[in-house]
Amino acid sequence: MADTKKLPKVPETLLKRRKHRAEAKTKALKAAEVNKKKQHLKKGIIFKRAEKYVREYRARESDLLRLKRQAKKAGNYYVEAEPKLAFVMRIRGINGIHPRPRKVLQLFRLRQINNGVFVKLNRATLNMLKIAEPYITWGVPNLKTVRELVYKRGYGKVDRQRIPLTDNAIIEKQLGGKDILCMEDLIHELLTVGENFKAASNFLWPFKLNTPNGGWRRKYNHFNDGGDFGFRDDKINALLRRMT
Repeated sequence: MADTKKLPKVPETLLKRRKHRAEAKTKALKAAEVNKKKQHLKKGIIFKRAEKYVREYRARESDLLRLKRQAKKAGNYYVEAEPKLAFVMRIRGINGIHPRPRKVLQLFRLRQINNGVFVKLNRATLNMLKIAEPYITWGVPNLKTVRELVYKRGYGKVDRQRIPLTDNAIIEKQLGGKDILCMEDLIHELLTVGENFKAASNFLWPFKLNTPNGGWRRKYNHFNDGGDFGFRDDKINALLRRMT
């Protein structure tokens, strides 16, 4: 009989390594499959929530229109509820600024010119807005403005870093415990000033906006006197269109 060459034995460490690699690959494939199913399920949940919010916004608009028509028919005026949400924007620098308004601007996180934040309106914040009024302009944003700001200029605060909101996973990771999973959840929480408004607002990095097209009119005059600072009610929406 011809001598058959014996095959070299494979080292035991190499066999173990191959076994570990095969097990790790199997686990990774299973995890990817589970994650894919979770993502698919989550997409359905997010889509249903977005639909629910659209119905809610439309119902609110139709109710407001109906109440206004009823009041007009009866010869009266319908007075809307006091706004709960404001968008506050800094328009002036720090030269010669008094310590009190400087501190208010720091509390509002408005450290640069053309920075803006969403603020919940109550007695405390209204008093703060009065103190810092010569250095800010503010008003009541509508749904379109809130949505455009979050989608176009929205950045999240993750580990003290400014991160663009390119994925719902970023929002879910930071605010998932507050039942805020996606952009539409975030917009709804801001617009309705929900119970998790503070967490949602603090998660958003202050909005960095451009100087408005056509420039400012006069920063040292009040808006009511043909200037720029102070309360401008729903006129803030037109201004923000020129800045985003």
